[in-house]
Amino acid sequence: MIEWYDWFVYSTFSVYFASAFFPDGDTTSQLLHTAGIFAVGFFMRPVGGWLLGRLGDRKGRKTALNVTVMLMSLSAFLIAAAPTHAQVGYWGAVVLLLARMLQGMSVGGEYAASATYLSEAAPAGRRGFFCSFQMVSMKIGQLIGLSLQILLQQTMSEETLSSWGWRIPFIVGALGAAVVFYLRRSLVETEAYEKAVEEAAQEKERGTLRGLWQYRRTVALVVGFSMGGTLADYTYSTYMTKYLSNTAGLSKTDATLVSFVAILVFICVQPLAGALSDRIGRRPLLITFGVGAMLFTVPLMTALGHVSTFGSALLLMVAGLLIITGYTSMSALVKTELFPARIRALGVALPYALANALFGGTAEYVALWFKDAGMESGFSWYVTACAAVSLVVYLTMRETKDVSFSGTDSGAGSGAGRPAPRTAEATA
Repeated sequence: MIEWYDWFVYSTFSVYFASAFFPDGDTTSQLLHTAGIFAVGFFMRPVGGWLLGRLGDRKGRKTALNVTVMLMSLSAFLIAAAPTHAQVGYWGAVVLLLARMLQGMSVGGEYAASATYLSEAAPAGRRGFFCSFQMVSMKIGQLIGLSLQILLQQTMSEETLSSWGWRIPFIVGALGAAVVFYLRRSLVETEAYEKAVEEAAQEKERGTLRGLWQYRRTVALVVGFSMGGTLADYTYSTYMTKYLSNTAGLSKTDATLVSFVAILVFICVQPLAGALSDRIGRRPLLITFGVGAMLFTVPLMTALGHVSTFGSALLLMVAGLLIITGYTSMSALVKTELFPARIRALGVALPYALANALFGGTAEYVALWFKDAGMESGFSWYVTACAAVSLVVYLTMRETKDVSFSGTDSGAGSGAGRPAPRTAEATA
């Protein structure tokens, strides 16, 4: 929760601090610069995915989780203390960039470490339900950021928020991450990881790129699996506040409140969808997302760009979030089910981070670029095209819900009553 609060709060409050670091140009131009730095953070996620994924496979899930939260605390403090353009010129933006790079490394490892820990610790047959709480906690972190924004909007003037009030959420994040580090010291390792450690014959390949290379087809599958989902997720859950205020013309306060209520509904349906995937499988929900995103992204985004009331904006945004629930509720789990324990953390971290760097992290920048070029509707078609690619993956991949984690070489698709494939790559 704290990790993703720190990650998302940058985007949430950038409407207030963009002019402090990039004073030239209009609002769209300023937001474009901050969105560029937001995207750079994503390009550090593969680096963090590699380093911290390797750490998680070789030194333990607990160790990786502790390192990620230390990095996040440091980066939040740097943003809180970053000098503005009026104080040091563009050197303030350099500090902002450095902080986002550290955040990118942290989140690159956090996603895989937490997904791996949850999936390995969850009871067999209920992994979908329990692992859906990763997305719940991620969105609660985002919701806390929005709640704090609403509180500050009600207690501070827009001038005060733009002057120094935007620093408050980053101070809160730095302190919160320190508390999480203390709490995580009591974690115990999962049995699947401990069994992987015991197999000395695989020690040299555990958590290495060489070991991951054996599953290169699965790595490609994860990238294609993630591109449409992560792009749609960031479109509705991160970019939408700016879209509603900068395109539809809603006030910043109303746009924030719409996002808050919509994400609250989104949080509530994640465990329901996760539990459903335990009963009917992962693929039906993924295919439902793929088809829904292909058919409805353009109509929903077009309608959202012309809303004039709070109610209509909320209804449309909830509709978009319900569509992507088919992906978000169990996407992290499916990735863990595609790799054996000895390479699981790195196998989840690196390809997912690559997909996020290419598609999720650039979502705001691409959207604002289309707007700045006078072709704003082009972004909706871009999201639709990426969803179509992911749909092909969902239609061709095998079901993973019956994979057993009792052995370290469990592969995807080992359904009840039939032998498991030799490797997860064979299944993919």
